[in-house]
Amino acid sequence: MNSITIDYEGNTRTGIASSLNNISWVNSSTDVLIAYYRNMSEIYDSDFPDYSTPYNFTADEFLDNITAPLQGTKMKTRAGVHGAIVVLPNEETGFPFLEPDGEEILVLGSWYVGDVNEEVAEDLENGADTPRSDSYTINGQPGDFCACSNAMNAELYFAIAQHNLTVVGLDGSYVKPVITGFVMITLGQTMDMLVTANQPLGRYYVAARQYDSARPDVTDYDQTNATAILEYRGNYTTSADPIFPSTLPFYEDFVPALSFTSRLWSLANHDHPVNVPKNITTRMYIAASMNSVTFDYEGITKSGLASSLNNVSWINPSTDVLLAYYRNMSGIYTPDFPEYPPILFNFTADEVPDYTMTTIQGTKVKIFDYNEEVEIVFQGTNVFDASEDHPMHLHGYTFYVVGSGYGNFDDVTDPEGYNLVDPPKMNTVSLPKKGWVALKFKASNPGVWLWHCHLDRHLSWGMDTVFIVKNGGTRETSIREPPPYMPPCSSSAIRLQRLDNSGEKIN
Repeated sequence: MNSITIDYEGNTRTGIASSLNNISWVNSSTDVLIAYYRNMSEIYDSDFPDYSTPYNFTADEFLDNITAPLQGTKMKTRAGVHGAIVVLPNEETGFPFLEPDGEEILVLGSWYVGDVNEEVAEDLENGADTPRSDSYTINGQPGDFCACSNAMNAELYFAIAQHNLTVVGLDGSYVKPVITGFVMITLGQTMDMLVTANQPLGRYYVAARQYDSARPDVTDYDQTNATAILEYRGNYTTSADPIFPSTLPFYEDFVPALSFTSRLWSLANHDHPVNVPKNITTRMYIAASMNSVTFDYEGITKSGLASSLNNVSWINPSTDVLLAYYRNMSGIYTPDFPEYPPILFNFTADEVPDYTMTTIQGTKVKIFDYNEEVEIVFQGTNVFDASEDHPMHLHGYTFYVVGSGYGNFDDVTDPEGYNLVDPPKMNTVSLPKKGWVALKFKASNPGVWLWHCHLDRHLSWGMDTVFIVKNGGTRETSIREPPPYMPPCSSSAIRLQRLDNSGEKIN
C-alpha cells in the first residue's frame, strides 16, 4: 500500500503514482475545507477543520490520468488557489503521447475583496443575487499544463499568446489530441494540455477571462483578465509589455465555446477503451431552471431567487443523506425525485408561461440498483429569461457525453445522432444555453452522490439533487463501513452524527 500525507497550505501537490491507495489529509485551517478527489471511488470527503483525516479508495477506479483539485466548501475558501493532486499513468501504458519535458499546474480561480461568506449568507437570507468576483486568478509556470477551473460562478476562456495548446486529457480521461489556440474550461473541470516552446525568445501572456453565456444585456459580470507570463530563457532584450493572446475569445462570444467542446472525443483505443452503456434500464429527462420561491424574512413574506431540477429546489437536510441512508433513518429525505419534468412546455422559447416560474422545495433523491445502466438528458430552460450554460457535475462517477444540441430535446430523432463510438468521458459537462446534453453511465459505485450545477449561486439556490446507488451484494460491491470516528465540525450547518454504533447526535 502506497500512501501520502498532504498538509493544507494552499499549495499544489503533484507526482502521485497511479497505484496510490491511501491519503491522509491534514487541515490546519479553521474553515471547512474539502479534499475533493475526482474519479476515485469509496472516498469520504474531508470537511472538518483542525483534523487529520485518512482516505482509502480503490486504485482500479482510476481512469487514465487524473488532475484532482483541492478546494474549500465555502465560497471564501473556494475563492483562492488550493492546488491539485496529479495521478500519473501506470508504467505499463504510460502517456499516449511523447512524455513532456516538464509539468505545471494552473488553477483558474475567483477572488473577492470582501468577506464573501458574509455577503453570500446575507444574500441567501434575503433572496438576492450572490456577489460577483472582483477578479480572476491564475498561478503556475508554463510547461505541460494541467489546468483546473476553481472559479466560482463563471466558465473561462484560456489562451497563451502565439502558442497553440494541444488538449490531451479531460477530467482524468485521455482525449484525441485537439490542437487549438484557446480552450473553454467550465467550473470544476480539469484539462491536460501540451505546450511547445517554439516561438521567438520573449515574454508571452498566459491569460484567462470569463465566458459569459447569460443575456447580452446583462453586463454586470467580472470583466477582468487573469494573466501570468510565459518567459523564455536566453539572451534577448525583453519588451516593455508581454504579448497578449489574440486568440482569446471575447467575453460574450459563445460560438468559440461550442466549437471547442464539439471537438472533444475519447481516445478509444486498445489501452484506453470506451464502454458506453447500451442496455439502458432508466432514462431521465431533467430540466434545469431558474425560479422563485416565497419565504418569510423578518416577518414579511418575500419572493426570492431559486433554482431547480425538474421543478424541485434542493433543501439541505438536518442530517446528511449518507448517514441517513446507511442507518435506514426516516424523515431525512424522500426517494421521489422525478424522472421527468412535471409539466412539458417549450423550454427554450423566448417567453415561457408564468406558471413555470415558481418551484417547490424538498430533499428528494433518486435511487438506482447496483450496475444499473442510466441515460440522462439535461434540458436547459429559459424561465425568467435566464438561460445560460450550466456545468453539471456528478460526484463519484464519470459519464460518457453522447450528444448535445440546441433547442428542445427530441426523444425520437436526437438519439439517432448519439456518438457511441468515442464520446468524451467527463465528470463535469456544460449544459449549453437553451440546449440539451445527453450522457450515459453505469451505476457501479455504491453510495450517496451529489448531482449539482457547479455555478456556486445555482448550487446554493437548489439546482442539485442526490443519487443513491444500492449495494451490489458483496463486500467489494457495497458501501464501506464508516470510519470509527468522525470529528465534530462547528462550522457545518448540518448536524452530523458519530460514525459508530452509538447513534449519538452532535449539535
